[in-house]
Amino acid sequence: MDVRTIRGLWSPELRNRRTVDVYLPASYAGSRRKYPVVYMQDGQNLSDPATAFAGTWHLPATLNALADEGLEAVIVGIHNTGPGRLGEYSPFADPRHGGGRGDTYLRFLTRTLKPRIDRSFRTRAGREATLIAGSSMGALISLHAFFALPSVFGGAAALSPSVWYADRRMLTLVARSRRPRGHLYLDVGTGEGAATVRDARRLRDLLVGKGFTRDRLRYVESQGATHDEAAWATRLPHALRFLLDA
Repeated sequence: MDVRTIRGLWSPELRNRRTVDVYLPASYAGSRRKYPVVYMQDGQNLSDPATAFAGTWHLPATLNALADEGLEAVIVGIHNTGPGRLGEYSPFADPRHGGGRGDTYLRFLTRTLKPRIDRSFRTRAGREATLIAGSSMGALISLHAFFALPSVFGGAAALSPSVWYADRRMLTLVARSRRPRGHLYLDVGTGEGAATVRDARRLRDLLVGKGFTRDRLRYVESQGATHDEAAWATRLPHALRFLLDA
């Protein structure tokens, strides 16, 4: 697997710089194929113990296993900016925690980062092959992208989304939104607490009520799993398999 790292990528939308890791499939160098792209949040946690906050997602092992099944994609790991993470991953401002720069962050993804990725690598640039994923607050902004930008993102994976943020405004947004075309993976660990599980179930029920059928919505409750990188690493293969095999 080849990993290309873009360092100091400037965002004119956010007025900051960050690192982006691009994971190319094993078959990339020996083919002329174009690949779907998954934009993943908290990119420093995906594979490198030296940069991960609390363990990694073991992404290379997951991608190798999926490649054996014939499922390959370009993975774009977007590093968060540390203190700016919560603000960039929150679609709404929270009275206690602030934030609310999520739409600006998504403009960075769609206007600056995605065009560069599509120019630099052999990608399938259409919405059906443009996917987004994350955990916790990264899952919240991924959900927002799926509903707010249906012309860009054709699928999303939300692992343990922070539905609680900003008085659960994500539930209101989903309830008021049109049903996007595409596939959505949603999960939660039962060890994350009763309120978190309850929020995930409410979100699931809203999605089902909007017409998401089993072939387009995958909902998982992982027994005993807690809110951490190790739990998400275990569930990541299922999330990517569901999106890439759609």
